[in-house]
Amino acid sequence: MTGILTGIRVLDFGRYIAGPYCATMLADLGAEVIRVEKVDGSEDRFYAPISENGDCGATFAQMGRNKRGLTLNPRTPEGRKIVEALVKTADVVVANLPPQTLEAMSLDYEALKAIKADIILTTNSAFGSGGPYSDRVGFDGVGQAMSGAMYLSGFPDQPQKTYPPYVDFGTALYSALGTMAALMDRDRTGKGCKVETSLFRTALSFNNSALIEQATTQVNRVGTGNRGQVGAPMDAFKTDDGWILIQVIGQPLFERWADLMGEKYWLSDQRFSTDDARGKNRDEICERTQTWCASRSTDECLALLSEARIPCGPILSPQAAIDDQHVRAMGFLKPLDYPGLAHPAPVASLPIKITAADTDSSGDDQTVPFDRPPTLGEHTDHILAELGYNPDQIKKLREQHIV
Repeated sequence: MTGILTGIRVLDFGRYIAGPYCATMLADLGAEVIRVEKVDGSEDRFYAPISENGDCGATFAQMGRNKRGLTLNPRTPEGRKIVEALVKTADVVVANLPPQTLEAMSLDYEALKAIKADIILTTNSAFGSGGPYSDRVGFDGVGQAMSGAMYLSGFPDQPQKTYPPYVDFGTALYSALGTMAALMDRDRTGKGCKVETSLFRTALSFNNSALIEQATTQVNRVGTGNRGQVGAPMDAFKTDDGWILIQVIGQPLFERWADLMGEKYWLSDQRFSTDDARGKNRDEICERTQTWCASRSTDECLALLSEARIPCGPILSPQAAIDDQHVRAMGFLKPLDYPGLAHPAPVASLPIKITAADTDSSGDDQTVPFDRPPTLGEHTDHILAELGYNPDQIKKLREQHIV
């Protein structure tokens, strides 16, 4: 099942996360992915460097796996010829670039389908097409800011962006989903298409319930930090040796919480009769929970809460997350080496497990590819040779800084 996309070739002209991670997921599913970088390396290669000479960043270690690496300047006449030759061999082109940049690089859909009629172009940008912001650039944080998410995540005097770039990753997921659907449609119709996603659309989608609530009820919520507003207790609570998160939503969970706290009489109090009511009176509930947590260790709190079947978890540092017994038992973070790393990087594998009906569902599927990211231009000569370039021609391209 891991070779679902075996035989599919993807050209990854992506940058940072949304495009490259889309291509990474396709590679994890068996596609051959060629990462096309700037001759001197794309920006995301060097972000948060972890290798000895700085040519591999933490993001690139995750996004670059299972790909072959080609350096190229597609804005030159000879570079465009190489792009054309590559497109003729490809099924999908992934490029998270603004529309005007796609056209300048001859990677817009009209240019690509003139080369290969059934090509699929998967493109994402900050704001997408169809509005006054279409030509603007942006990152994950801009999506968080403009979707209402930052406003609700912090406090009235301090909006708060989340640390992991969920808008980028969500856009990559939508892009991969759209690409898979386009490949299925091509199998059925023989026609290619353009798959378009954007950071802003993803951000609005992920925060849509808050927008729906606002539009229909004019509730005008403001940020309350970690403390939830649509139920209680929902917050980060300090134990006598650390922090935990507790989330209680729904009557059955609240009844179990009240029993654990020794506050069963609260079940007949109208202030706590529904999630909405508990959300409005969250401070009293959360303060009671904090008193309970403060006199106990993290392990004791988690044991009692888990026994009561109340959702909870320790608030872990990145190192503690790496060392967590469940993370280790899952084998989800796989050691991936790269030249110049002091230690192998713990890289998250594809968080999807597909098990065939005639396959043992226990354990990990060891056939899932997991190769290290390419060094800068590592496979350039080999890929050009596949396209028919001889060593002298490749040498000349290098001298001209085209590859």
